[in-house]
Amino acid sequence: MTAEGSDREYRPRVIDEELERNLKAFGGVLLTGPKMCGKTWTGHNHASSSVFIDESDNLQKALLSPELVLAGDTPRLVDEWQEAPALWDKARRMIDSAQRPGLFIFTGSAVPAAGKTFHTGTGRFVHLEMRPMTLFESGDSTGAVSLGALFRGEKITPAPSSLNYQKTIKLMCRGGWPAALWVDEEAALALPRGYLNMIIESDVSRVDGVSRNPGKVELLFRSLARNSAAMAGASVLLNDMREHEHNAGISLESVDSYLNALKQIFVVDEQQAWLPSLRSKTRLRTSPKRHFVDPSLAIAALGATPELLVNDPKTAGFLFESLCYRDLNVYTGSLHGKVFHYRDEKNLEVDAILQLMDGKWAGVEVKLGSFEFDGAAKNLCKLKQKMEGQTQVPAAFLMILTAAGGLAYTREDGVHVVPLDCLKP
Repeated sequence: MTAEGSDREYRPRVIDEELERNLKAFGGVLLTGPKMCGKTWTGHNHASSSVFIDESDNLQKALLSPELVLAGDTPRLVDEWQEAPALWDKARRMIDSAQRPGLFIFTGSAVPAAGKTFHTGTGRFVHLEMRPMTLFESGDSTGAVSLGALFRGEKITPAPSSLNYQKTIKLMCRGGWPAALWVDEEAALALPRGYLNMIIESDVSRVDGVSRNPGKVELLFRSLARNSAAMAGASVLLNDMREHEHNAGISLESVDSYLNALKQIFVVDEQQAWLPSLRSKTRLRTSPKRHFVDPSLAIAALGATPELLVNDPKTAGFLFESLCYRDLNVYTGSLHGKVFHYRDEKNLEVDAILQLMDGKWAGVEVKLGSFEFDGAAKNLCKLKQKMEGQTQVPAAFLMILTAAGGLAYTREDGVHVVPLDCLKP
């Protein structure tokens, strides 16, 4: 077996429960996400048989006779299926014929180019997206504070945290890659650098067959890293690239094309703006924030090290926001919600808005140190007050997510202070 982490005991993932539930309802589950995030390992843990398209002559078999590759005990894991898109349409027909759920788990680290498949798979496949490991999944969070419990109105029981500034930086540099959990620190730091080089040299071009200049891709990576957790449009990135590399020779259209390719291979995330249905005419900023899917990739793009980041708290603060966004995405997604950001015309800004399908929402400010807590709490309370009478559902809770450690607790103003290493879904 060659699944990710195959020689190690499987570490449960937040997505496990939803994956198992969907296998009982749909003919197939499409599990996507960036390379090295653990898709194959997770899919294999839920499968009864497996085939790896990028191994041996399996790709040739899949191209010549898809049914031979798809035959096997079910659920059958088909890893990196996008290398042979015809598998998708054949699996859809097999699901229609069998008329039962739980036949396939398709995993992939890229979206097939337009026109490569003939059917969407609606009603047959359900799409689940994985991300790198959260601190709770990697064993670096105690899970003393449940996001779901906060949405249900439960109170926080004070809980200790071992997080501090230096430890947080090491966690960001290591990233949420499962392979990093069983190697030494030097090897763990090398993983995101190797991943980034692989993207620059081949993946970003292979995804849609469009040849792209590795030097310009690297420039874009550095610009994205410098603008982590910022509302930086393509034009901002272009100007930044030109400023740091005279006559970079890249157009706005090319930047858009590169960004789209990075989204197709799940490397870049866009945190959309929160647009609640307000009864007032408040004007809201609608630009998304951009994050690497894991802060370790931004750190690799900057050529930074833990020692350098310790002495650069401003950069560390933006990267910590990306770390929190990564974990909040996974936790909120398990509750059938999404993570937004908020900014209005008066520059009232909140780092993260968590909103569930039933309309419940919560405001979250991300702060490295405790000296920022009073200002963050004031900001959150201001947002809550502003939304009273303007939205149909009041805020479920307000929270400061921090690297300061110490204790998870609730302030006198009702704002929860939660170190990231205490949080779970």
